[in-house]
Amino acid sequence: MDFRSDNVSGAHPAVIEAIAAANHGAAAGYGHDEWTQRLGQRFAEIFERPVTVMPVATGTAANALALATFTPPWGSIYCHAGAHINVAECGAPDFYSGGARLCALDGAQGKLSPAAVENAIQREGDVHANQPAAISISQATEIGTVYRTDEIAALGEAARRHRMVLHADGARFANALVSSGKSAAELTWKAGVDVLSFGATKNGCMGADAVVLFGDERGGELAYRRKRGGHLLSKSRFLGAQLEVYLANELWLRNARHANAAAQRLAAGLERVLGIAPAERVEANEIFIALGAPVAMALRSAGFLFYDWPGIGDGGARLVTSWDTSDEAIDALVAAATRARGGA
Repeated sequence: MDFRSDNVSGAHPAVIEAIAAANHGAAAGYGHDEWTQRLGQRFAEIFERPVTVMPVATGTAANALALATFTPPWGSIYCHAGAHINVAECGAPDFYSGGARLCALDGAQGKLSPAAVENAIQREGDVHANQPAAISISQATEIGTVYRTDEIAALGEAARRHRMVLHADGARFANALVSSGKSAAELTWKAGVDVLSFGATKNGCMGADAVVLFGDERGGELAYRRKRGGHLLSKSRFLGAQLEVYLANELWLRNARHANAAAQRLAAGLERVLGIAPAERVEANEIFIALGAPVAMALRSAGFLFYDWPGIGDGGARLVTSWDTSDEAIDALVAAATRARGGA
């Protein structure tokens, strides 16, 4: 009944079991535990190359620490106007970088374009102006669309032309990955991504995300920033255990496939009832659609929860599915919308 976000879902039972199993006996702290130590090899297998992996407890920490590692206080970070780092992180990237500036740009489908970034870069090399340091994309985007590999590659080329890095906020990376049909490597470093905020909390973990560096030259700095920023957990085994089981037996991909399929089922049902398509293509697990005020009111009266989304039409709403969204809940919402429209 709750479609406000994938954050409303609990942790997957396998994650709870892994945490409970890790709770027995003693284990070294601060990332030296056996679970965290195994993550490097597992992530290397997934991304088809050696990587530096640093678990953190929140996506905001992953984004802010990743960007701060590559952005000096006088740097500029180019992102979409709707990006999470711009609208929902309380200035964390600015804070952790010591004053870097977020440059919010418009773009269709929630995406940045190389042209928008190029046009925003001004006075490069001028000591009186902030200097380009990073491009940050959301994958999947804040409106549920997915960057194609060629779109990422074009932004990566723009970043390199201006000696910037390309960061990906992957809070819903698994959803984007299964939607794209590409490998994790193809959707990241092979297309030009330098650093990834690897999200797991929205997709079945209790509270675990990670920063993944596709080069080792900044690993030491990131480690110090994580500690100085208060995000190095002493009992880090509980982050490591979550991420280890999340990646085992493709749990993360199975969860994402379920969430994406649920979004497709819900979008198709609403389009059939309302006679209109969602405002954006449903490529991951978010749906943005103009329900109409009467339908939105009726759904809430029936106990369904979702966020209003102004700007997409009357009764604009965002509905998000998750790893545990049931067909029964989707069908109940569609049935309630049908009744509100005067159907059987």
